[in-house]
Amino acid sequence: MKFSLIICTYQRPKALITLLDSVEKQTLYPNEIIIVDGSLDTATEMALENKTYQNLSYYLVSEERRGLTKQRNFGISKVADECEISCFLDDDTILANNYFEQLINTYSNYSEALAVGGFINNEVNWEQSNRALTKSEYGFDGYIRKEGSRFILRKKLGLIDETLPGFMPVFSNGRSVSFLPPSGNIYEVEQLMGGVASYRKEVFQKLQFSTYFEGYGLYEDADFSLRVAKTGKLYINTAAQLEHHHEPSGRPNQYRYGKMVVRNGWYVWHVKYPKPSLNARFKWNAIVLLLIGIRFTNIFTTTKPKEAFTEASGRLVGWFSLFFNKPKVEK
Repeated sequence: MKFSLIICTYQRPKALITLLDSVEKQTLYPNEIIIVDGSLDTATEMALENKTYQNLSYYLVSEERRGLTKQRNFGISKVADECEISCFLDDDTILANNYFEQLINTYSNYSEALAVGGFINNEVNWEQSNRALTKSEYGFDGYIRKEGSRFILRKKLGLIDETLPGFMPVFSNGRSVSFLPPSGNIYEVEQLMGGVASYRKEVFQKLQFSTYFEGYGLYEDADFSLRVAKTGKLYINTAAQLEHHHEPSGRPNQYRYGKMVVRNGWYVWHVKYPKPSLNARFKWNAIVLLLIGIRFTNIFTTTKPKEAFTEASGRLVGWFSLFFNKPKVEK
């Protein structure tokens, strides 16, 4: 299968070069690499001029095309007709040498797959074991990881259910694909992480990334993959591994981030469940208020009290704004 790689970047020349160096070592190399740069300067362009990556095309976009979802849609418009698969990577990732080989082979083995995601291997510590779990642990498919304090508290309050990782419960706020273990297995999901995802060409004949998610685009990946899941199968291949290093440059301030967490979270919840039940609404709001409260307490328990306060404030303002100005969800 011929495939393209689309990388949307913003103010991260060093991280981008590190990623492209790992792409250069792949056992299966992309038929084309499309860089869509929304930077406000030419540092990324100059960094690429000092390199000679095969099959690479570079585009510096203007303000009206700047922002993650807009840049992704622009990148899709530049994909060659013969490329059957479009892969997306965040610019602060680093690939294992066989990442693309594992990812693309999934489409051969699962012919019904419309989308396949890779697996981030440097964010969670897993233990391979079938022993009994403690109250502070989570287990899946013969692997155990530490349970987050927020999930432990939500369990005690009845604000979490047994919905599988990568699927959205009726009240949203489920377990992301990061709760899938590094087993090497392939799991069906309905949500992908946008920075480690790939899609068949025909998906983009019907769908585009929503421009509701401006700039940083928090949860744009959940929105898009949930809409794709309404039409076919999505998978995570945990053998297609990479590292994610969360480059701090190019991210929004904590207040804006906190506001986006709530408003964008409400949006993607209604993409899956346009008319949630009264019980689901109660639980969604209860979780939002619980997490706001936890984030405010972080002012006294973390080394970054200012960030905790501004994010918690953004979450609170975002929650209040829903009473007066709910987002309009695209069909």
